[in-house]
Amino acid sequence: MSNKVVTALTVAALVLLLASPVAAQSMEAKRDAKMAEAWTKKANWIFDYDKAREEAKKSGKHIFAYFTRSYAY
Repeated sequence: MSNKVVTALTVAALVLLLASPVAAQSMEAKRDAKMAEAWTKKANWIFDYDKAREEAKKSGKHIFAYFTRSYAY
């Protein structure tokens, strides 16, 4: 097989793997485990973006947002 065919098949396999429900479930499980850690209970964190925007508007405060994503499985 040519390198282009091997590369295309590899990319296709990775796309299917990353889009699989199993990958999504493991990410959801990781998120749930992270949200159960003690540090999330130490402050009045708002994890819903729309609720955070509403509260920020009411209180006149800014939103501190931290976004992350792990690509390692």
